[in-house]
Amino acid sequence: MNEERKIEVDEVTSVEAPPKARVEAPTETFERKRDYLAGFLAQKPEPLSGGEPGGALYEAVVDALKEIYDPEIPVNIYDLGLIYNVEVTEDGHAAVTMTLTTPHCPVAESMPAEVELRVGSVPGVAVADVNLVWDPPWDPQKMSDDAKLELGML
Repeated sequence: MNEERKIEVDEVTSVEAPPKARVEAPTETFERKRDYLAGFLAQKPEPLSGGEPGGALYEAVVDALKEIYDPEIPVNIYDLGLIYNVEVTEDGHAAVTMTLTTPHCPVAESMPAEVELRVGSVPGVAVADVNLVWDPPWDPQKMSDDAKLELGML
């Protein structure tokens, strides 16, 4: 069972040198082209319509939500993470998707009405709708860092 293995070896006496790179003198002179970012950098951002994040109307709605406090927790409902979504259209229709800390919350009946009233009172909002959802359920991880700090959770 002891077979002898043989390795075949080729001996090389010389190797052909690879061709050298040649650099030719340019036939024409190259001028620096116009900076390709010049047009991009000269553009001005389009003004916000107001309904998207950063727009005046959107931010006014968020500010109104930050004035509503949970009666059991000394933190506003926006920082508490109860507001899942805010949409504001150009024609002044505001839709707020929110939840409560628990379905058995004592303000379960009055809180959505208060949110609708406050959002509807923002100048520029014609119609305010509040959608109360339970999925996904609220948990403390939805709170902003400011709220966690206020409650001693950081």
